[in-house]
Amino acid sequence: MLADAKVGQTGRVLQVEGLDDVAVRLLEMGLTPGVEFKLIGIAPLGDPIEIEIRGYRLSLRKSEATRITIELSA
Repeated sequence: MLADAKVGQTGRVLQVEGLDDVAVRLLEMGLTPGVEFKLIGIAPLGDPIEIEIRGYRLSLRKSEATRITIELSA
């Protein structure tokens, strides 16, 4: 899950779980399967999480990040 990644790690999105409005919004923001990301930062209390994706930075709630299945780069 994206929520388990560490600052500085890179990888790619495998899938966004769910079929509700939150999942659709995440897909619309560019978190589609296969897209590469870099974890830029995590707030001191763990929420929100900032990633770089498709040339822009995106902040996600931890609850949203737990719905994103990822594969970390080697």
